[in-house]
Amino acid sequence: MMRRGAQQYVVARPLYSEESFAEDHEVVYRPRKTMLDHVKQYFTCDAKRAKSAALSLLPVIGWFKIYRIKEWLLSDIVSGVSTGLVAVLQGLAYCLLASLPPWYGLFSAFFPVVVYFFLGTSRHISVGPFPVLCLMIGSVVTRLVPDEGPPLNITGFDGLTREEQRVLVASSVSFLAGIMQLAMGVLQVGFVVMYLSDTLVSGFTTAAAIHILVSQLKFVLGLTVPGISGPLSLIYTLEIIFNDITSTNVCDVVISLVIMVVVFVVKELNDRFKSKLPVPIPIEVIMTVIACGVSYAFDFKTRYGIEVVGHIPKGYEPPIAPNLHIFQETAVEAFPIAIVGFAVAFSVAKVYSVKHDYTIDGNQELIAFGASNIFGASFKSFAASTALSRTAVQESTGGKTQVAGLLSAIIVMIVTLAIGFLLEPLPKSVLGAVVIVNLKGMLMQFREVPYLWRRDKPDCVVWLGTCIAAILLGLDLGLAAGLGVELISVVLRTQFPRCSLLANIKGTDIYKDRKDFVDIYEPEGVKIFRIPSPIFFANIEFFRSKLVEAVGFNPLRVLRKRNKALRMIRKLLKKGDLQWTSKGFMNTSCGPIKESEDKSNMEELDLPTDFKDLPTRIDWSAELPANISVPRVDVHSLVLDFAAVSFLDISALKGLKTMLKELIRVEVEIYIVACDPYILEKLHDCCFFDDEVQPSMFFLTVHDAMLHILEKHPESTENKSDYDKIITTVTVHHPEGSLRSRDRSVYPETRL
Repeated sequence: MMRRGAQQYVVARPLYSEESFAEDHEVVYRPRKTMLDHVKQYFTCDAKRAKSAALSLLPVIGWFKIYRIKEWLLSDIVSGVSTGLVAVLQGLAYCLLASLPPWYGLFSAFFPVVVYFFLGTSRHISVGPFPVLCLMIGSVVTRLVPDEGPPLNITGFDGLTREEQRVLVASSVSFLAGIMQLAMGVLQVGFVVMYLSDTLVSGFTTAAAIHILVSQLKFVLGLTVPGISGPLSLIYTLEIIFNDITSTNVCDVVISLVIMVVVFVVKELNDRFKSKLPVPIPIEVIMTVIACGVSYAFDFKTRYGIEVVGHIPKGYEPPIAPNLHIFQETAVEAFPIAIVGFAVAFSVAKVYSVKHDYTIDGNQELIAFGASNIFGASFKSFAASTALSRTAVQESTGGKTQVAGLLSAIIVMIVTLAIGFLLEPLPKSVLGAVVIVNLKGMLMQFREVPYLWRRDKPDCVVWLGTCIAAILLGLDLGLAAGLGVELISVVLRTQFPRCSLLANIKGTDIYKDRKDFVDIYEPEGVKIFRIPSPIFFANIEFFRSKLVEAVGFNPLRVLRKRNKALRMIRKLLKKGDLQWTSKGFMNTSCGPIKESEDKSNMEELDLPTDFKDLPTRIDWSAELPANISVPRVDVHSLVLDFAAVSFLDISALKGLKTMLKELIRVEVEIYIVACDPYILEKLHDCCFFDDEVQPSMFFLTVHDAMLHILEKHPESTENKSDYDKIITTVTVHHPEGSLRSRDRSVYPETRL
């Protein structure tokens, strides 16, 4: 009974199998392109395609043509200045994570930004150092050039200081990561980032935040802690810190605590009153300037032994070539650096592109970041991505395009060329404190764990597995382990899906899981089995076991029992111990008939039952002669709902055919419904059909198959007083408007 006032529809059409539907409706022929056709199309070039390629390769041309100078320029200038000040500070701070002198962070906040201005498709992200990437580069740097002991035997290290060796390692691994990104972009494989789910990235960045926090403790506490890389490096670093905790520089701790408290409070006020503030208060810059002035005035370095930024050279250094030997040593680490850098930047860019209604191209983003890292690494910068906090500043201060990013790079250039010396007395503990405060967003991701556990436990396992692996094994191995956990979870979800038995909702053509509803109808002898995932080599046996459980018997076991029973009946008839009469089989032996040991070919037991030598066909539901026992089969029709089956592989196809044959041989009629046309086409191409498995078993919908079954087996509803529980007539009613011309044909109603 429909709700009063609810819309209703009534449809009248014939009962359709796939074959009958194909006969009544002509299919449009669409020629399929071969691989050669795709290759030819890819390498075909004309004027229109060349123009499109040029515009896609230089997105700056596209948005520069629509640039609104009067409306956007002032906003971009304000945003560029604000972002540039933050970029200077973060460049210095994040460079400490890479185990490099601070001023090299200024290079990373300049060169990649300039290249991205021309090649990037996002108008809002702020390109430059990203703490997770800096830490990953720092682990490579400390592995090849440790704080204590000799560096790795690398060709090209001779005659270089430890600092120069580290810069060479960082720039070379960044160059290699850029080559990998550029290659992936040219080959159009930007989709690889899709394998990094939001859950995995969240767990990974949370673990990275913990690594960053631990790495900055030595600056906050004023301790000398050697850089450690590899598995359990975080544990070893904490052990050294706690062993030397008594050597803490109190002045460093006080400065760090004051900076962290003030910056944290003001950032919270910025978030709370962001709608009322025209520009967020640049508290990191303000506190840095104050700390710098106080340190210079009271000579913190000499009086309290505080480690400061020190001498910052003016200008840029000449470009250098990457070291090929370092390429060989760092290829494994460069790939996750390339993937993580792109994944984070693309995720942030996607958020702002949706917010401001424009599109971004993943492959072009790979090309942009690849070229940015290659160009920047040539000038001794390290791998760039985007920092979430810096991007938020650029967008929230009114940035409209990458003009703001270019202006921020100009601010960084001014500091590098002219006023960098003003930052020389800045305590490194201030930079460490700024880094730690900016970790709040990543560390707060721990709040996702309870939510994930309640809503999606496999996703929670991926989050925890990635986070724990990255904390214990390091970021590179942790990312690989997290990706492994994620792929395993996907495989397990498709390998062990939730199969269900469906039942009809009374008075409708709707079929739902019978466990979920009360008012349902199930005809006797009919089972409707829903398969909710693709069928492939890994889950075909699982489906078989679930199907056996659903129908209540093992068809292969029943078939073998029946063939054994036929053999015994033939032997008894041949010996004369059993005779056929008008009343059925009759035992003529005086004593009890014992089942003899069957030594014939066992493979014949799997063949279809053969009644040709018998006087009649055996009724397996009736009592059998000579005390022969065969499992009872109460199902005469099985409907397989393929609506959610997106593909079948060859192994699954063979297993499915074997399964169907076993059921057909025990006299169960099979109906496959809602099968995707491409799967049906594949079944025909792979010679799936034969004398037993036929195309006539495919129907358009579950209801079509059910009506066909009830027409063929009216006894299924004999014990039901309300046969009309299964709706048999439907007619479309259009209260307003008219049908399209090809929808006007009317079919007779189907009444059973």
